[in-house]
Amino acid sequence: MNFTLPYDQYLAVHRYKYLALYHALRAAILGGTLPGGTRLPSTRKLAELYQISRGSASQVYDMLLADGYIRTETGRGTYVANDSFEPVEQERVEADQEIEGAVAATSAFAGTEGSKDAVTNAVTGEYADVGAACNRTGIPLSGWGQRLMERNVLIYEQEEGNFVSFRSRGMLMEYFPYEEWRSALKYAGGKSGGRMEGYCPPQGEESLRLAIAAHLRVTRGIRAEAEQIVLFNGSMQGIVLLTQLLLEPGSPAVAEDPGFHGIRRAVEISGGKLLLGKVDGSGLVPQDWAARLLFVTPSRQFPTGAVLPLDRRRRLLEWARRQEALIVEDDYDSEFRWGGRPIEPLKALDREERVVYLGSFSNSMFSSLRLGYAVLPPLLIGPVTAAKALYEPLPGGQLEQRALARFMQTGGYSRHLRRMTRLYGERARLLRSLLSERLGQLFELLPGDAGLHIYARWRRSRAEFAAFRAAALRRGTDFRDAALYQAAPGVPAACFSFAHLDSAQLENGVNRLLLAWEDVQNRM
Repeated sequence: MNFTLPYDQYLAVHRYKYLALYHALRAAILGGTLPGGTRLPSTRKLAELYQISRGSASQVYDMLLADGYIRTETGRGTYVANDSFEPVEQERVEADQEIEGAVAATSAFAGTEGSKDAVTNAVTGEYADVGAACNRTGIPLSGWGQRLMERNVLIYEQEEGNFVSFRSRGMLMEYFPYEEWRSALKYAGGKSGGRMEGYCPPQGEESLRLAIAAHLRVTRGIRAEAEQIVLFNGSMQGIVLLTQLLLEPGSPAVAEDPGFHGIRRAVEISGGKLLLGKVDGSGLVPQDWAARLLFVTPSRQFPTGAVLPLDRRRRLLEWARRQEALIVEDDYDSEFRWGGRPIEPLKALDREERVVYLGSFSNSMFSSLRLGYAVLPPLLIGPVTAAKALYEPLPGGQLEQRALARFMQTGGYSRHLRRMTRLYGERARLLRSLLSERLGQLFELLPGDAGLHIYARWRRSRAEFAAFRAAALRRGTDFRDAALYQAAPGVPAACFSFAHLDSAQLENGVNRLLLAWEDVQNRM
């Protein structure tokens, strides 16, 4: 069996091989590298792998068995115990002592503070700050890499237990037409899996690009051809790729403020100079920016939900013509609209091929289906396809791409959208009513008849907003602080997502928020 441990690092610390192997095994068990139930090598195999006597290998297992880390089964072998282990404080002290010993004893690392960090990471497996660790250990990063590590782009949030969260949680799978989707997957795989293997061009499965083009012509009024469409692993991949293609270091690019923080990060990490576009109750305010790249969310401004009027859309297109600029239109959740008339995208008004239209299936299907797409001006098709081929010579998710094409061609996608739009519309109206009635003294709800969250401005002081958020967490609920989307400090605001919550959960969550505000008042 293949079996690898960080043995050499412990051998530099411990004088005897059996002790080094004991500590390496214990660290792997404590760290979860060897989870409960993992079968370990026989003592004969362990001795052979690490060039120790079989008696020493037996001694290692005897020590681990005495400490409760492993169990033996007569006639079957040796296994990691099923218990969940947490390192105790004394073990952390011992680990620190081992690290100090490694730094002092190992000439390759001796004399540098960075060496201690390198051994610490190797022994404990903890990377609290990867960028800082790289710099300390002398690994040179490019300017792009340094800018990437200066920003926290790894965000994963999860609440457990009796918690009502108004943060986005994706599609409600109990309403998803799984049988239709399974049928589409079966079709995509072909008889006996005959289509599981096959060539897919870098821009993505042609059948899906054809289906997207047909869908956009009907639902968004965009005259698109399959050749203009490139598929991505989510729209964020498309945003990053476009900034890398279009921005030289120091070149200006305009992004909305407040706006999607992923766009700001993409511009800054690519080395571009970020220009902030002012947003009011009607969306982005056009200006004569000295830039040749603009990111905008006109159909439903993110996060405020404002709809950009026709005259502003025309002014943006005129600005792009004068500046010979490109506009990236992020139409992130236009599929769900339960009031008002459909809004014509910028791309539908574009007569000079200056607009890139971005869309995504992550909101309308399910979040783990990482499929986004861009409708490109003709002159960008070649560069974007070449860049995509560099990142992914063979695109991932080919089976899912073919399945989604089938799902759209057979009408399953349209039926699914109609069903979910009705459901989400009911939930949006209920949440808006609950927030207005019970928390109207705290929040000003911005109007909106589309999308999957409600944007609300805080009516009271910044200190009270912070106290309210903390009290809400204690009451078992939370919401998105809109400061995440503000490049410059602005009025405190919240985003309340609702798609994943039923009517009882919505009412429960708002009641908890009301109790949280009462807690704040009682403490003042």
